Amino acid sequence: MDSGSISPAEPMTAPQAQHIFETVVEKAGCLNNSAVLSCLRALPFEQYHAAANSVPALLGYHSLDLSYFPRPDPGSDFFPVSPEVALERGSFAKVPVIIGDQEDEGTIFSLAQSNITTDAQLIEYLASWFPGNPNATDNVADLVENYPNEPQLGHPVGSPFNTSRANNIYPQYKRLAAIIGDLTFTLTRRSYLSVVSQYVRSWSYLSTYLHELPVLGTFHTSDVLVAFGAQNESSFPSQAVQKYYISFVSHLCPNALGAQPGHFEWPQWDNCTGAPELLNITASNMTLTPDTFRQSAWRYLQDPSAFRQ
Repeated sequence: MDSGSISPAEPMTAPQAQHIFETVVEKAGCLNNSAVLSCLRALPFEQYHAAANSVPALLGYHSLDLSYFPRPDPGSDFFPVSPEVALERGSFAKVPVIIGDQEDEGTIFSLAQSNITTDAQLIEYLASWFPGNPNATDNVADLVENYPNEPQLGHPVGSPFNTSRANNIYPQYKRLAAIIGDLTFTLTRRSYLSVVSQYVRSWSYLSTYLHELPVLGTFHTSDVLVAFGAQNESSFPSQAVQKYYISFVSHLCPNALGAQPGHFEWPQWDNCTGAPELLNITASNMTLTPDTFRQSAWRYLQDPSAFRQ
């Protein structure tokens, strides 16, 4: 499970979902048709394609406030409840997992919001993701406090992480990127593992091999380039990831093929001591790092009812 786990979601009948559907229907010219679905299905491909893409796009201003968010249907046995509810109930496949993140998951989704220049605008923007929550502004404000507003220092705790004053291409860029990445990927992964690891063998990682890349850092989807050798198949990260993944696919354990030069036993993610370890894959080596960074933000996000899209 690369870069993603649980994303709390309102049901398919929620106003936000209905609004997206109605927008597509209107753009398709089917708004006044008594059989809306039949009208949509009968459209020429080009017309349907244009209508389906008339809503906010993934890499646009609305970012990960996704138009086509996977939403539960309470009337279906397949996906009846929000993922964090299923997790709490133990309703998930009991199989070993590898799950991890790129260090800078949120950067690629924060490039289009250059009008956000103040703390208040940042809070207002993120609160708009949760229109069904009357406390969204207060909830977001509390979360944002975990990412200090230090514009004169270039938001040194923002993403790309560990880059001091560099890479802040607009006044709130690094801060927004850090929050989006944690809210959607990195800290929700920790919440997921804190439950799943009690049931199944689990391994987790943090990739930092593109740390020197300006503006984006180790961005979302860059793992695909590395895992499949598209960037450089003989590079250390590609060799490391492929070795562990082939071992896992074959034996449900990333360590089954034994140690090789530059590789070592990848410990299971275990929260019993309060300091579970991640495999940190850099451009030239591997280390182990505690999965305890940004812990105050993670503790706040442990209440998923405050953040449903």
